[in-house]
Amino acid sequence: MDRLRIRKIFITILGLTFICLVINLPPELNIGGKVYRRPDFHFRLGPIDFKPNLDLRLGLDLSGGVALTYNVNTAKLGSSELAPALESLKSNIERRVNLFGISESAVQLIKEKDSHRLKIEIPGLTNVSEATDLIGQTAQLSFQSLVDLPPEATATAKPEDYFKDEGINGSHLKKATAQINPQNGQPEVSLEFNSQGTKLFAAATKANLKKPIYIFLDDYPITTPVVQEIISDGRASISGNFTLDTAKALAIQLNAGALPLPIELISQNQVGATLGKDTIQKGVFAGLVGLALVSFFMVGNYGVLGIISTVSLIIYGLITLTLYRIIPITLTFPGIVGFILSIGMAVDSNILIFARFKEEIRAGHDWNQALELAFGRAWDSIKDANAATIITALVLLNPLGWNFLNTSGMVRGFALTLILGIVIGIFTGVVVSRNLLRVFTRRRL
Repeated sequence: MDRLRIRKIFITILGLTFICLVINLPPELNIGGKVYRRPDFHFRLGPIDFKPNLDLRLGLDLSGGVALTYNVNTAKLGSSELAPALESLKSNIERRVNLFGISESAVQLIKEKDSHRLKIEIPGLTNVSEATDLIGQTAQLSFQSLVDLPPEATATAKPEDYFKDEGINGSHLKKATAQINPQNGQPEVSLEFNSQGTKLFAAATKANLKKPIYIFLDDYPITTPVVQEIISDGRASISGNFTLDTAKALAIQLNAGALPLPIELISQNQVGATLGKDTIQKGVFAGLVGLALVSFFMVGNYGVLGIISTVSLIIYGLITLTLYRIIPITLTFPGIVGFILSIGMAVDSNILIFARFKEEIRAGHDWNQALELAFGRAWDSIKDANAATIITALVLLNPLGWNFLNTSGMVRGFALTLILGIVIGIFTGVVVSRNLLRVFTRRRL
């Protein structure tokens, strides 16, 4: 490879490392009595405003909080209604939990024989009774229209004063379904009302012809369709700039109010934050010890190659922590274990490459030629070994939520950090190490 390209790649690696280092700095550093603050990464890209939260997200076992388990009563639902009703319930609960401002919460549906369970983990929450009261409610669906207030009333009007309830709620809606319009091929959401809902919806569309009707779920507007015609048969459709996924998401939200499922709290566990702090300290210490031992092994066995591998390993750690902050990934203790395990696995590729490098040297190739041949010929082994581990981790992660596989959030956290560690490890072990060796060992050509 020509020197100019090697230099460009090296500068890119340095730049990436510097950015990751800055992102992973503490919010404040006190050096010699002077306080240095981490740069603010708030910036705009056209109309989009970016202000990422770069703090590490900690799971229930690390930050403390509460874990709730509910039994879901599905006795009144047929087999065809069960899956959408459960998905509606999960969507509804997730939205309610987010009212606490906790984006690291986990809501899972678990099937145990013939029973369905809803497990909710809310890190950092202290008011448990407020959470259980909010979660245990049935979703409230309502159809409302705008009201023209007189000028003298606008000064003291509340937001809810601008809306008129049309009397249509979740009990009047039989179901909402995402479908493709056969006439234009565009996704839409169809609504079907019962007999009473048909009458109320006909009156609402007549009174609001060519005007919007606001559909609220738990006092939050989820869509605002404009009435194009009077609908008297109880069958309507909501069209717009939908994709099939967004149409399905809206149908799930509407069904959350149309298909209420009774839930009963059967267990409640609270985790103290002091346990989490102690766990983090031990996890960080274990990670540093692991990094030191791996570095000692690599330098002792491979000399200058091991030093480059150690530098690559440090870059690996910085990139991994940066992605944990940006994605973001909620760290649990099993997730930290996955990260520590991936530290050792991150040098696997270098060990394979360096072993192959020694073979190429013994075969009579010079340093540079042996280096390039070692990276090229070790790639198949690196690829196959890591692919096998990723497949196993995907089974543990269970990204499609299959009930016959693992559904534990803790195990999934371990699998996610392990997969991410493997992918980054391949990048640093092959790309970063290779280019650092090209730059710093060319004296031995």
